[in-house]
Amino acid sequence: MRIGISFFIVFIFSFGIATAQSYYLYVAAESEDEVHLIHFNAETEHVEISKTINVGRFPTEIDGPHGITVAPDGKHWFVSIAHGNPYGLLAKYETGSDELVQTVELGMFPATMEISQKTGLLYVVNFDLHGPMRPSTVMVVDPDEMEVISEINTGIMPHGSRITANGAFNYHVLMMSGELIEVNTMTMEVERRLKLSEKMEMNHIEMSHNPIEKPTWADPHPNKPFVYVAANGSNEILEVDTKKWQITRRFDTGKAPYNLEVSADGKYLVASYKGEGSTGIWNLEIGTELAKLANSRKVSHGVAISSDSKYAFISVEGIGGEPGSVDVIDLQKLEIVDFVETGKQAGGIYFWKIEN
Repeated sequence: MRIGISFFIVFIFSFGIATAQSYYLYVAAESEDEVHLIHFNAETEHVEISKTINVGRFPTEIDGPHGITVAPDGKHWFVSIAHGNPYGLLAKYETGSDELVQTVELGMFPATMEISQKTGLLYVVNFDLHGPMRPSTVMVVDPDEMEVISEINTGIMPHGSRITANGAFNYHVLMMSGELIEVNTMTMEVERRLKLSEKMEMNHIEMSHNPIEKPTWADPHPNKPFVYVAANGSNEILEVDTKKWQITRRFDTGKAPYNLEVSADGKYLVASYKGEGSTGIWNLEIGTELAKLANSRKVSHGVAISSDSKYAFISVEGIGGEPGSVDVIDLQKLEIVDFVETGKQAGGIYFWKIEN
């Protein structure tokens, strides 16, 4: 009887350990020159900083870690360092040890990026935030050798660089010309451009017309021919059919949607509303916002969804000298279950892995 009870206790204990899941992701604190490894325990619904990695080069200056991504095999993570003299750079780190492996110089204010499953190459946009309004580029980097192998001319202020699940196409937006750009990852050429609106506003200082959408992000659906665009200026999310190459739906959102991501199961779209410090959760099948949640502080920024489509992680910049934060949203409960404070101006965020 004692053996049976002991076995039962051991079995329950072991089963609990086996089913308790830990989620790991990386987030950049742009005004601290830090990247945090974030750990979320799904059983206790507790999130914490597991490790802080200093990624700055100059102790007396803020270098500005901006975009972040993890290699498809999970063995390395990459961060774009926005500021330089005059150029920024890409830094490669080993996951686990979080030791710096190598760097490579990029362009003016390198920002968002992702690695193609098809080519194994990394595609990073040069946002060129502080320069004159001139066309900028996407740089193609061999992440193994950390060498730039191509530079693709694209347009003014490219941002929101994301790649299709099959790795065939890179999509990003041009903030100042209001375009969605499709890059063929094999040919490394711009395949198509889509003007997102005919609606324009007059800039009386420069006497020029600007698109009111001012898109900031693009994310392709994992298994359908759609790309979703955050129209920061017009308070909309746009659905683009990549077969028809036209906008098929427009969703009215909270103020100034900035980043967005579609869950791996294709069910949810989660968008940060930077202008009001909240996050929207959308059901893509019916095109309805299921919930709009106030974030832990103002200036919501990045979105990362766990690979099992259960949780969304939102980076929140904060205001002035206050800390940033990462909010954890349960996509079944439609509520924020916990948050953790980070370094100032939490921005780039990317999901790494789940462990049992």
